Amino acid sequence: MYLILFLVIVFGFALCRMTAEDRERVIRAGLAAIPHLKKAAIYGRLECEPFRNALGERTPWPLVTPVLITLNAAIFIFMLFGAGALGDPATLVGWGGNFGPRTTSGEWWRLLTSVFVHAGMLQLLVNLIGLVQIGLILERLVGPFAFAAVYVAAGVFASLVNLSAYPLAVSVGASGAIFGLYGLLLASSIWGLLHRSIVTIPLMAVKRLAPAAAVFIFYNVANDGLGIDAELAGLATGFVCGLFLARGVSDGKPSARSVAAAMAAAVVIAVAFAVPLRGVTDVRPEIERVVGLEDRTASAYQSAVDRFKRGRITAEAVAQLIDRTIEPELQVAEAHLKAVTGVPPEQQPLVASAEEYLRLRYESWRLRAESLRKTDTPTLQEARDTEPASNESGRLRAEARLKANRIYLGKVEGAERASLEALRRIRPANQK
Repeated sequence: MYLILFLVIVFGFALCRMTAEDRERVIRAGLAAIPHLKKAAIYGRLECEPFRNALGERTPWPLVTPVLITLNAAIFIFMLFGAGALGDPATLVGWGGNFGPRTTSGEWWRLLTSVFVHAGMLQLLVNLIGLVQIGLILERLVGPFAFAAVYVAAGVFASLVNLSAYPLAVSVGASGAIFGLYGLLLASSIWGLLHRSIVTIPLMAVKRLAPAAAVFIFYNVANDGLGIDAELAGLATGFVCGLFLARGVSDGKPSARSVAAAMAAAVVIAVAFAVPLRGVTDVRPEIERVVGLEDRTASAYQSAVDRFKRGRITAEAVAQLIDRTIEPELQVAEAHLKAVTGVPPEQQPLVASAEEYLRLRYESWRLRAESLRKTDTPTLQEARDTEPASNESGRLRAEARLKANRIYLGKVEGAERASLEALRRIRPANQK
C-alpha cells in the first residue's frame, strides 16, 4: 500500500512536469500496458501461490512486522504533537536518538531506541516501504523470534557504527535494522537454493520485492547524511545471523535455542565493540565557556580603564585587577580544558586551539599588567614639558624612556592580537 501510494505521487509529479503531448503519449502507453500488467499479476499470483500457502502453514500470522510498523508510526505521531521541532537534534535526542556524549555515558539503551525514531515523514514512509513487504514474507519464513532478533541486532550494530564514526552527530532511523532483514533474506535465499523445498523463495516473489527494495535502498544511499557505513553494518549483521539461523530453513524455522545463541553472540560482540567508545565528551560547551570568559574579562578590564581615565582608580589598581581576577580565571579555564577526557578526534584541533588561545591570552594580560606598572605617560610628558631645553641629557632620558615604553606596549599589542586571532579560530569552529 505504501509503495503504491509513493509511486502514484511520483507518477503524478512527473505528469505535471511534462508537456501536453508527452503526457498524452504516456497515458496512452499506460492504458495499453494495463492488460499485460493484469496478466502478469495473475500469472505471478499463480506462480507464488504454493509458496505463500507453505508460508501460511509454517507461520499463520505475522506478529512482529505489524508491531514494528505500529511502533515506528506511533512514535512519529507522538513526536509530531510533542514539544520541539521534528528535525531538531535536541528533539531527536529527547525521544531516544543516538548521541555519543549521552549514549556512551551510561545511556546505552539509545542504541536500540534510536532505531524507532525518525527525523521526517519521508524517512518514515521509505523505511516502512522497505519493511512491510519483506517483513510479511521473512517473518513467516524464519519465525517471529529469529526475525525480531535480527532486526534488533542489526539496528544496534548500525547504531554502534554511527556512534564510532560520528560520535557527535544524532543518528536515528530504522534503515540499518531493515538492511539487516535484507541480509537475512539473502542468507535464507542461499540456503533455500542449496536445499530446495516448497518454501524456497520463487523468482516471481523476488521480482515483487524488487520495487520496494529499490526505493528503500536508493533513498537511504542518496539521502544518508552520515554515509552508508551503518546500513552496510546492518546488512552484514543480518547476513551473518542468517547464515547461522537459516541453515535449515527449508525444513523448518530456527529453534529458540539457536536464536538465543545467536543473540548471546551478538551481545558479546556489541559489548566488545562498545567498550572503547565509553565516555565520549562534547567539548563545545567547555569552549563556549572559554569564549564567554573572554567577553567577561574584557568587559571588566574596560570598566576599570574607564574609571582610571576619570581618575577614580590608579594604574596599579587596574594591574591588580588583571593579577587577582583575570589571570586566575584564565588559569582555571585552562585547567578545566586539560581535565576533559574522551574528546573525539574531530574536536581535538578545537581543544588545541582553545589551549593556545588561553596561553596567548594569559601572556598578553601579564604583559599588560607589567606595562601598567612600568608606563607612566603623564609623568613622562610632564618631564618633557618642564625640563629646560638646554638640558639635553634630561630630554634624551625622557625620550629614551618613552621609546622603551612604546616598544613594551608594542609587545603587549602583539600578544593581544595573537590571542584574539586564536579566539576567532575557536568561535566559528565551535559552532559546527
